[in-house]
Amino acid sequence: MTRFLVVFDVDSTLINEEAIEVLAEQAGVRKAVEAITEQAMLGEIDFAESLRRRVAMLEGISESKLAAVKDSLTLTTGAKELISAIHSKGGKAAAVSGGFTQLLGNIKLDLALDYVHANELEMSNGALTGRVTEPIVDRAAKARFLQQLQDDLNLTREMTIAVGDGANDIDMIQAAGLGIAFCAKPALKQHADLVIDSRDLAGLIEYLP
Repeated sequence: MTRFLVVFDVDSTLINEEAIEVLAEQAGVRKAVEAITEQAMLGEIDFAESLRRRVAMLEGISESKLAAVKDSLTLTTGAKELISAIHSKGGKAAAVSGGFTQLLGNIKLDLALDYVHANELEMSNGALTGRVTEPIVDRAAKARFLQQLQDDLNLTREMTIAVGDGANDIDMIQAAGLGIAFCAKPALKQHADLVIDSRDLAGLIEYLP
């Protein structure tokens, strides 16, 4: 029986990077994508619309470059220790991302995550089309994912924890029993139950049930 559930955002939470910005580097549009990412994380523009605009700039990136970006992503300090502690205490660990399934393979394996949910980049003839498969995993979808897992695992709200860093994590951390803002933007901090500004996920172990 599962004792509790922890749901994590991925970019700038479980990993150090904003993966879409690393992809944008490959297309020579990093600065333009970074500017839109920043607006989205601050809550200044709609996340789904911002994602469509950013992905459109990635058209033509090859499958091999996508694989290289996947291999370049780095885990946040303490991530492995935290996930290991969750499992040792009888919990489940999930990741839900406004990023992309094609980049999450290594992260899921390295951290032994129980569940992963993210957006899907559309590909054709071995390259990105500049489109993302609908429906987009946005702020509301992240909260629904947490609530669906909570139901599937027969848990109460009090037995759930959510961890994120941006405005698109607001609904998710409000839906959880304990909402944690991890090295987060001000837009998220004001909605969190707990704010952690030290970039070491192992610091969250003491808050596990």
